[in-house]
Amino acid sequence: MVVEAGYAQAWDLEARAPWRPISAGEARDAAGLPYVVVYQAAGREAPLEVRLVSWRDHYVGLWVYDAQGRRTYDLDMRLLDDPSRLLRRYSVGWYYTGPEMAEFDKACPRITVDLFPDGRGRRTEERQGQGGGSYVTSPSLRDDERWMDRPAFGEWPLLSAQVHGLIEPPAFEAAEVAEAAEPGDGDAPATCWRPPRPAQPGPINELFRPGVCVTDGYHPEMTVVEPRRVGTLCGPSGLLAVSGPDTDEGDRPRITVPLAPGEYVLDEARVRFSYHCEWRDAEVTTTEPTAVRLLVSETPAATWRWPSARTTIPGCSSRSR
Repeated sequence: MVVEAGYAQAWDLEARAPWRPISAGEARDAAGLPYVVVYQAAGREAPLEVRLVSWRDHYVGLWVYDAQGRRTYDLDMRLLDDPSRLLRRYSVGWYYTGPEMAEFDKACPRITVDLFPDGRGRRTEERQGQGGGSYVTSPSLRDDERWMDRPAFGEWPLLSAQVHGLIEPPAFEAAEVAEAAEPGDGDAPATCWRPPRPAQPGPINELFRPGVCVTDGYHPEMTVVEPRRVGTLCGPSGLLAVSGPDTDEGDRPRITVPLAPGEYVLDEARVRFSYHCEWRDAEVTTTEPTAVRLLVSETPAATWRWPSARTTIPGCSSRSR
């Protein structure tokens, strides 16, 4: 089977098409800049798979499509401390029950696998129909099923070959590029894929302002309610140390800041939101804490400083569909 490999600066999620096609020589692999590779078979409108690469973000993604143009598999791979191999960090497979089922339909059965560098992991099977619910287990995988050797540029295999029923390795041909585009993604439309980036600090002050609407990426409508006073902190030394609350490892971020001796109040920010409870099969409204603030002054902060630290999994952020 002959498979055409075409390069582009981005992939348009809405159009399901490459944005700004480029030649293989113009792909920005050595520079670590984002690009995509689209694998197409003759006579098939939808791509076999789309590979999304951004070495500067330690990321390689793989999206597999069926004949109806629906995404059936999403693989998120991360380049960690060892530059020669990739961790199969996250994957989700959709198992459509028929050709009429819409892409990402809530009724579609799916299996999600989360893997971590230390060997831990979680496999979640979301079932539909009678019984429904989710079934969570710890995946038993070999080391070569968790990790993938990093191929050289231009030597990537078609990772979805087995999904598409290909027995023999395909022969690759380079796609023709009608007109080369100048590198750069500054004017890419909002519908284009962008590499995942580390989460950035949000509007912290707004978390303590009742009535403000915020989101955590999962619940689109969350309303800030009145902060709750949870206690006071006595600071007789004039020095405040801040570090991670759940670890004592030596390479975690920490800062120390001078503070006038005295007592300071601790406030807890809270939000109220509604969500569909799977176990009750009903809409539920709840209030949950989001942050704790040590109030050292009534004057709002002008800037925030974030200590740098070595991250275990670079580039983590919400995944876009």
